[in-house]
Amino acid sequence: MTGRKAVEVLGSPELAAARGTELFLASAVDAIARAGRFTVAFSGGSTPVPLFRRIAEQAAGSGLAWGKVHLFWSDERCVPPDHPDSNYRLVRDNLLERLPASGPLIHRIPGELPPEEAARAYEAELAQSFPCPGLPEFDMIWLGAGTDGHTASIFPGTDPAAFPGRTAVAVHAAGARHPRVTLTLRVINNARHAVFLVTGKDKAEVVAEILQGKQRDRYPAGRVAPAGGTLTWLLDREAAGRLVGLGIK
Repeated sequence: MTGRKAVEVLGSPELAAARGTELFLASAVDAIARAGRFTVAFSGGSTPVPLFRRIAEQAAGSGLAWGKVHLFWSDERCVPPDHPDSNYRLVRDNLLERLPASGPLIHRIPGELPPEEAARAYEAELAQSFPCPGLPEFDMIWLGAGTDGHTASIFPGTDPAAFPGRTAVAVHAAGARHPRVTLTLRVINNARHAVFLVTGKDKAEVVAEILQGKQRDRYPAGRVAPAGGTLTWLLDREAAGRLVGLGIK
C-alpha cells in the first residue's frame, strides 16, 4: 500500500488547531467504529496547546467515547509528571483536566525513571497495549518539527537504523536540559495517520526544506513517511511562508 500525503495551509494557528481537531475527532470516531478503540500519541511543545484546548472545548458535543481512547506520547523529557517541562503535564493541563467527563486511558512515558529504564518500561507498555506481533500500529500520531528539523525527540545526525528492534529509546541530545525518551522512527512510520502541526515564521525555512527541498532526508521530520498510511502537514500562514504553489485556507 502506497502512503498518502497532504499539505494544508491555514490562515492562522487557531485555524490550524481547528482543522486538527476535525481530523482528531474524525479519526477517533472511525477507529472506534472499526476496531473498538482509538490509539493516539501526542507530542509536546507550545504549538499543540491550541489543539488540545480546542479538542477539550468540542469534547462534550462530539459524542466521542473517551473511554475507548488510548492516549500515548511520542516523546517525553525525563522529568516527573508534575514538572513544568513534562509533555504529559502539558496534555493534562490543557486537555485532560478540561474534559467534561471521564477521559481516555493513559499510557504515559515514566519520565521520573532513569532514561534507559524509562524507555524499556515504555516499550513494555507498548508491547502490552499492541499485543499483535510486529510493530505497534497507532491510529494517529501527532508530531511537531523543530527549527533544526527534529521531530519527537529524534534529532539531526541520528541514524534511522541505529536502534534495530527498538520501539522506544533514551535520547541524550547535546544542549538539552533533560534526557528524553522517544518513539523510534520505525514506529512513527507504521502509523495509520501521522500529522505534523507546525506554526510560526521561525519554522518556515525548515518546512520548505523538508517539503520542497532536495535534501529532506537530512532532517528527521523529513524521514517521516508512513508507507501504509497517511501523512498530513497542517501549517499556518507563517510556517508556510517559503513554500511555493500552495494556497491558504
